[in-house]
Amino acid sequence: MPDGDNPGGQRPLSEIFACLGPNGAGKTTTVEILEGFLQRTAGQVSVLGQDPATAGAAWRNRVGIVLQESQPEPGLSVRECLAMYAGFYRAPRDVDETLALVGLTEKAGALATRLSGGQQRRLDFALALIGDPELIFLDEPTTGFDPAARRAAWNVVAGLRRLGKTVFLTTHYLDEAEYLADRIMVLSAGQVVAEGTPRTLGGRNHMTTAIRFTLPQQVKSEELPPRLYRLVEPGPGGSTVIRSDSPLSHLQLLGNWAVGRGVDLPDLDVHRPTLEEVYLSLTESTGAEVQR
Repeated sequence: MPDGDNPGGQRPLSEIFACLGPNGAGKTTTVEILEGFLQRTAGQVSVLGQDPATAGAAWRNRVGIVLQESQPEPGLSVRECLAMYAGFYRAPRDVDETLALVGLTEKAGALATRLSGGQQRRLDFALALIGDPELIFLDEPTTGFDPAARRAAWNVVAGLRRLGKTVFLTTHYLDEAEYLADRIMVLSAGQVVAEGTPRTLGGRNHMTTAIRFTLPQQVKSEELPPRLYRLVEPGPGGSTVIRSDSPLSHLQLLGNWAVGRGVDLPDLDVHRPTLEEVYLSLTESTGAEVQR
């Protein structure tokens, strides 16, 4: 994958690497440079040890690409379409095995142009897999899908990791990145602003947890244990908020205090920073439009 100062660094195998960013951040430009479709204006790029701009057919055989939009071959069945693409490679995967992998066995004889949107996307995955590539680029693979179709596509993508593939995924959907990705890169205004696992991105694992509750009218926050009271902030609707970097310890202390005092905390809520909150904090300073 890209080397040096280019986005992403070097990626290990069998990993799903997600690229997030608002509109205009440079996601599509980045992925098209990595695929060799777009000539870069500066810098150096290495993908599978070669410059995509000058790599030959042998390099192309090691790379699979699922574009945002594609058109099925007219007049061909799903199996025929896949068999035609298999003929472009020296050592393709078995056609029927690939159809089974993406869940299209029952549609093998159907015309490719008659597939539903979700089934067409499965065929796109199959076409990218038929050459048995080491690296697969997925550019916003579930845009426009309903929730059920998105989840089905996620299962296919997750299966690529189990096959030992490396996946470079661009997406607007934070839940998609969190569900699928081993690592995430955030682009904003053409710059990498953060990279890490879904748990650690942007220091997420070090951010404080908000413990929110409402005390009975007759109980004041000053009556809380000193360790908790010094962390107290006023919350919405008259609630009390404690921002904690040791939530388990503070929850235990709060629970013991409440039980000992006979105080009920029916709306007790524990909120850890979400990936969306981290993403917004990373990108909003650029002034770019954020797509959730």
